[in-house]
Amino acid sequence: MGAALRRIQLGNALSAFGNGFTVPFLFIYVSQVRDLGASTAGIVLATFAVAALVVLPFTGRVIDRRGPLPVAIAGTVSAAVGSMGLGLADSQSLVVAAAAALGAGIAVIQPSLATMIVWCSTPSTRSHAFATQFFLNNLGLGVGGLLGGQLVDTSDPSSFVRLFAIESVMFLVLGAAIATVRLPKAPKVEDAVPTDGAKGGWRTLLADRAMVQLCVLGFVMFFACYGQFESGLAAFAVEVTRISPATLGIALAANTAAIVLAQFVVLKLVERRRRSRVIALVGLIWTVAWVAAGVSGLVPGAHGVATALLISTYALFGIGESMLAPTMAPLVADLAPARLVGQYNSAFALVKQLALAVGPAVGGLMAGGGMYVAYIVMLVVCSLGISGLALRMGRRLTPAQEIPPRMSAVRAKGGVVRAGGKEAEPTGPVEGTERTKVSV
Repeated sequence: MGAALRRIQLGNALSAFGNGFTVPFLFIYVSQVRDLGASTAGIVLATFAVAALVVLPFTGRVIDRRGPLPVAIAGTVSAAVGSMGLGLADSQSLVVAAAAALGAGIAVIQPSLATMIVWCSTPSTRSHAFATQFFLNNLGLGVGGLLGGQLVDTSDPSSFVRLFAIESVMFLVLGAAIATVRLPKAPKVEDAVPTDGAKGGWRTLLADRAMVQLCVLGFVMFFACYGQFESGLAAFAVEVTRISPATLGIALAANTAAIVLAQFVVLKLVERRRRSRVIALVGLIWTVAWVAAGVSGLVPGAHGVATALLISTYALFGIGESMLAPTMAPLVADLAPARLVGQYNSAFALVKQLALAVGPAVGGLMAGGGMYVAYIVMLVVCSLGISGLALRMGRRLTPAQEIPPRMSAVRAKGGVVRAGGKEAEPTGPVEGTERTKVSV
């Protein structure tokens, strides 16, 4: 890993650490500590999504025209101001304004950092770079959440001010770290220097059927997993499986632990597999996870078994997430024309935000209405849909997009890899003759 990439990863990990300090306690802080009520807390959480949906459609174009570095720095400043504003705000209008600044800043940072990682990595190291980013993000969030829980005191607003101040400083540290990064003059994707060709980026993206299919797949994926953690699945766990809030915390910890422990083991397996098949396998793993969650609600008399099944659900989600980290982001980069890397990253981030806005609303509505059987069935169907959509998308991918470079090098020694991942026997001697080279 190069020095530039190490600085990006370190700054990203520290900002995730700071974010972990506040995210688990934001609802309690707004509703109880600042005594603004649950409705205001709900508005604040919705403001994060709205702010992201407002800025993301324009972020990609700016990244491709100006480069990811100034956009990322602007995002860190906005996030730092918003975080500190949340700590100091004592009225509804100020809290919502601060949440908008924080949400917009985080939304801008995500595609900017993804583009910087693409620029600073090579096709053969890109999967490892994104896996490392995901690993450090989860580790930072987990450690930050644990330490933050030890520092907060709902009877002492100043304890929350300290948390938001720490988060604000961590965003500034991220900004300082990436400000020292010297991006390569010739990024590791062909002709990736920003140009005026970024005009019409949305038209180009929407005409790219493989990218459109990936966005549809991403929406279903984020809806069926991340969009349910804090709404429908949590409600199902407490109301149907009858686990305590403390046990729900253990389940969430199991999710983080599965990611941290499995990430680099999974990475070695993923790098040898076709990307569409890896995503399809994640769909099957999540199908098992949702079935386990459903069964946990059918054995109320065996509370230990039900609890184990529910914790297994969260752990299986973590394993699936660790498989996606080195697969999805590199695939977005490989689908993007070199001049539109930022546009493609921003579009995929926008899809994620849409799913995270719709997912909790649908999950909360169904769980709150007691439609638990329909809820589990819907998400089993979504998970199976992930597998089907992934395999269908794979038929549109070129060999360079479908097959990670390390696998391509192995395959090139013994056979020709064709579109759709099919392999043909070599027609002549391998040694001493030209080989089919597949690169990303």
